Amino acid sequence: MALTTEEGRGVVASDASVGLTAACCHGGAKMAGLAYSLGKREINQHFTIKNAKLISLVLVTLLVIFHAASRYFGGGDSCEWLLSSGRYLGENVWQPYGCMMHKYKSTEAKTCLSEKRVVFLGDSRIRQLFYSFIQVIDPGRREEVIKHADISFEEKSFSLYVDFLWYPEANNSMKERLISWTHEGSAKPDVVILGAATWSIKLHGGRRETLKQYKDNVTAIGTHLESLAKHGEVYWVLQDPVNEEVLLNNRKMITNQQLEQYNEAAVNALSSSKSSNRSRVKLLAASRQATLETISQSDDGLHFPESTRNVGVMVLMNAVCNKRLRPIDGSCCQTLPPPNLLQKLSACFFVGSALILLTLHLLCNNRHHRPVPPDVESLEEKKPATAAAPMGLKAPLQILCRMGVIMAYFYLCDRADVFMKEQKFYTHSTFFIPLIYIFVLGVFYSENSKETKLLNREQTDEWKGWMQLVILIYHISGASAFIPVYMHVRVLVAAYLFQTGYGHFSFFWLKGDFGLYRVCQVLFRLNFLVLVLCVVMDRPYQFYYFVPLVTFWFIIIYGTLAMWPQILQKRANTSSMWHLGVLAKLLGLLVFICIFAYSQSVFDSIFSVWPISKLFELNGSISEWWFRWKLDRFAVIHGMLFAFIYLVLQKRQVLSEGKGETLFSARISNLLLFLSVITFITYSVWASNCKSKSECNEMHPYISVVQILAFILIRNIPGYARSIYSSFFAWFGKISLELFICQYHIWLAADTKGILILIPGNPSLNIMVSSFIFVCVAHEVSLITNDLAQVVIPKDTVALLKRVVAVGVVALLVQLTTRDSWTKSKFDHGA
Repeated sequence: MALTTEEGRGVVASDASVGLTAACCHGGAKMAGLAYSLGKREINQHFTIKNAKLISLVLVTLLVIFHAASRYFGGGDSCEWLLSSGRYLGENVWQPYGCMMHKYKSTEAKTCLSEKRVVFLGDSRIRQLFYSFIQVIDPGRREEVIKHADISFEEKSFSLYVDFLWYPEANNSMKERLISWTHEGSAKPDVVILGAATWSIKLHGGRRETLKQYKDNVTAIGTHLESLAKHGEVYWVLQDPVNEEVLLNNRKMITNQQLEQYNEAAVNALSSSKSSNRSRVKLLAASRQATLETISQSDDGLHFPESTRNVGVMVLMNAVCNKRLRPIDGSCCQTLPPPNLLQKLSACFFVGSALILLTLHLLCNNRHHRPVPPDVESLEEKKPATAAAPMGLKAPLQILCRMGVIMAYFYLCDRADVFMKEQKFYTHSTFFIPLIYIFVLGVFYSENSKETKLLNREQTDEWKGWMQLVILIYHISGASAFIPVYMHVRVLVAAYLFQTGYGHFSFFWLKGDFGLYRVCQVLFRLNFLVLVLCVVMDRPYQFYYFVPLVTFWFIIIYGTLAMWPQILQKRANTSSMWHLGVLAKLLGLLVFICIFAYSQSVFDSIFSVWPISKLFELNGSISEWWFRWKLDRFAVIHGMLFAFIYLVLQKRQVLSEGKGETLFSARISNLLLFLSVITFITYSVWASNCKSKSECNEMHPYISVVQILAFILIRNIPGYARSIYSSFFAWFGKISLELFICQYHIWLAADTKGILILIPGNPSLNIMVSSFIFVCVAHEVSLITNDLAQVVIPKDTVALLKRVVAVGVVALLVQLTTRDSWTKSKFDHGA
């Protein structure tokens, strides 16, 4: 993720000699190693990244067609999915089919239902839903033992009214009440939730004639429900099953078979009473599915356990409120907003690039096939004078077209109503089992490294790779809910920033290149994808928090080392006083960090100034930026200091970095390894005993570096450990930045709150397919970014300055036109 550069490091050759006896002893091992290498080579030869991308393109095309056809011909939408079906992810976590259900809190419920009247009509089961409903609005409200009577609830400050009306049977009394609401001038309820059947079965002994009468009554009621649904929302609650074994004797006639027949009668009756092609009365069947798994927990076999009631109420809340409040983690029953101006312009830009490319392709083909008369004097065929210009434009246009296709996929995944989304649910197995898989693969792809120096390029790529894969598993499994895992992942993020400080310090110290070209190259590679996503996905820059973080720290590192006096390795070799100059700069940077960290007013006063504030605001506030910056505020300077100490020790030949050699003497190496292992264990014990994230986060900036240094020592002190690396992890490490950003929209969903569902009904296959496409897209974006950087950023300083000014003006105009247009979205500190 961090841009680590280690140019200028040599390769230390090994001088091992193997005797005849050793060759005989190790012959079997060599044969096994040869077979192992050939196996890997065979896999890599037939399954290249190019082939993988072609497969992923075909898969995406087929999946888009499948999902679009299912939506169009299947007639289902997310609201129907929410109300009709779902499954339990855990004991109390309900997952609707194909969409995400938001868990409403009191303030959200009051805001949604402000100045509305909600009415529940029915028997004791509906009364249970009523009490659960008002407990969402007022968590302190307790269920009162009031039987066979009407109950009212009022929230005066929000002009919110919720009533329960006792109508245990679908009969003329219920019909008259509904008719009274249809009259002109009457106070019509905004939301009506009703249902009844068990009393009819009980009072009439489950006779067949009662079932027929029930269907006739519901048919008559359905006409008036349709009329009410024109001006509000009406939900008919289908009957949940009962636990026949524990029913009281006077309820034994209420069987599940009877309830199924009554449900079927209600569905047919309400369908026959519809006044249009589609009934406006919505059927609530999801709680029935939940009850099938939980009715055994019922005390009397008839009434719902609390978990089932909560499912029914949250389904109702999402059905009623999602389209009003539009929570990012509640995709059910939401209509998508139309594209804004910038999104439309970006679409036109990519489509225009494709059209221009097509035009140039056709022109080039015409010139190629058109006969050109030979020159009379030279007798040579003339070449069209304008041929070079189209060919010069063709390469960047091809890059833009590839990017346009990828952005279309991003939009379809997380902004269009094409693919499904589901919420996360953490279990230890969903996090640790994939973790074991990837580390087994990483070990399988172990290879000899070209370098054996501490933190060589292959090793840092490997380090970034396995950390990124751990973070991906952490995000998709929802492991932030488990504090020990959360704290270990916090160390991984700090390690990325540590590498940022280490890598950039090493480059500037060794190369001394502080030119504008180098700076623009780094900034472009870090920010290109994020800036495009800000426009296409309508999200603020700070939403992709890690990129602003590493960009900020790169600028700080550059400013610290570039300001006078510029201290480079070649100057430091002439006098040790230059080393003191570097330490003075680092001390100044530490003071700068401490001032910001311990004085939030100073921090706010700087980052709240427009237009700088637009880069750091989320939901109109810089509090998220303050949290992210403060959490790992010392990681970068730790990386810079470590790089300085290491490069000085390396220059003085204090370290032994040859192949197979331990980094220090045997005594010191063993001591450092022992302390490192103890540090790892101690940190894990501490993280496991943390009581809250806020408490742990207070300590994190001070202790994360100890864990990072312990890993570096364990990985680098033994010579054999420095001599090998995992090419599997290193491959992912080279695209770690793209993996981190792309996961937001094409692997996760709803801005990381949920999981993208490409293959519904099969979670294992879905994660395999979506992961395959996700990795291919991230790799392609990495290539596009590198190719485009060569085109966009010229080496000529004057031309580069002109482009920087032009980009700045465009960015300022975009900010001016979209100051209040960003979609609001909350970001969890546990992510």
